[in-house]
Amino acid sequence: MPSFRFLHAADLHLDSPLRGLDADATAPARRIRQASRDALDRLVGLALAERVDFVVVAGDLYDGDWQDFRTGQALVSAFARLTREGIRIVAIRGNHDADSVLTRNLRLPEGATLLSHRKAETLRFDDLGVAFHGQSFAQRAVVENIARDYPAPLPGLFNIGLLHTAAAGHAAHETYAPCSVEQLAGHGYDYWALGHVHERTVLHREPWIVFPGNLQGRHINEPGAKGASLVTVRAGRVAEVAHQPLDAVRWARLAVDCTAAADLPAVLDRARDAMGAALDAADGRLLVLRVVLEGACPAHAELSRDRAATRENIRAAGLELTEDDLWIEAVRIDTRPALAPEALRGRADAVGRLVGAIEALANQPDAPLSTAIRDYATEMLNRAPRDALPADHPAMLAASGAIPPELLERARALLLARLAEG
Repeated sequence: MPSFRFLHAADLHLDSPLRGLDADATAPARRIRQASRDALDRLVGLALAERVDFVVVAGDLYDGDWQDFRTGQALVSAFARLTREGIRIVAIRGNHDADSVLTRNLRLPEGATLLSHRKAETLRFDDLGVAFHGQSFAQRAVVENIARDYPAPLPGLFNIGLLHTAAAGHAAHETYAPCSVEQLAGHGYDYWALGHVHERTVLHREPWIVFPGNLQGRHINEPGAKGASLVTVRAGRVAEVAHQPLDAVRWARLAVDCTAAADLPAVLDRARDAMGAALDAADGRLLVLRVVLEGACPAHAELSRDRAATRENIRAAGLELTEDDLWIEAVRIDTRPALAPEALRGRADAVGRLVGAIEALANQPDAPLSTAIRDYATEMLNRAPRDALPADHPAMLAASGAIPPELLERARALLLARLAEG
């Protein structure tokens, strides 16, 4: 029975465009623009270092209809580094690859095989005792269950299925090539190498049905370690499936507990400690953070009074740690007053009555509070050129009567915090 090792990767999205960085992020933008190529280079380096027998890639090698042949050349060059060392590659196209005219005309190096989009086909490595079964996407939207037509497993060989699919469905991904875990498990293959879902997920064991996740996170909604799965097969059975982090840039949401923090300096101390720990965990990668300040604290009023200043103070705290390996993508202030509204409302003095009135006004659809905010915003805008602010600025929205609920909630929380301060 065969024994070997291989790497299972998917969703390389080579040269994926940047998303979610502001105009000031020039230095991290350069590193993030290069990140997908750097992650691919790390995949090649791992395959060479581990001397794997082959690499499978379950779709989305590219990121749509790229216009520059250098993107394709980067992939061919990376694959050629493997094939020159005798490491073969088996891949399928995913929905993003099907978009690209250039992809369909690009020739991969000898030793790298792209399975057909016309129908599911089988490729054998008889020297290893392995059979690969798979089908590329012919167009972006493959809505039928193509796995039903995959060939039967070949007796005496280790059978691997390559499939780009959402399986039973995923909230963040289109439902392409739908199928059930039960269907795949009952097909008779020893390992299903899936792609399309960007979160690493093991759907089943014996047989193993695995999404390795994408090779490199592309934005804040793809946080955490990204990479590929290193699979060890001994005597014809999967002995181990180990996730290997290969990302060059790591995205993360960082919750900073500000509970009972007295003031801004105390919050900055906690944020600095939390960011330092996150940097250590990133292991030298560029870390892109969305910092969320949360918890009930006396500092809430100070943090909320000038949110832009709070954001810049958090970013300055990050720069104290490193100028090269950290970028704070955004700062959210989700703290709340140290005293709960219930405690303030229960007071028998004027503060208690005022809190009750604020909450009653905020809960009315056409509350006088909304009218007051609209009139105040209009008055302020009349004192300055309106074209100095974008249409979606809170002041512009308030003046037009379209007051976002979060703006009302922010005003309410700030009032309560000031009252709690006494």
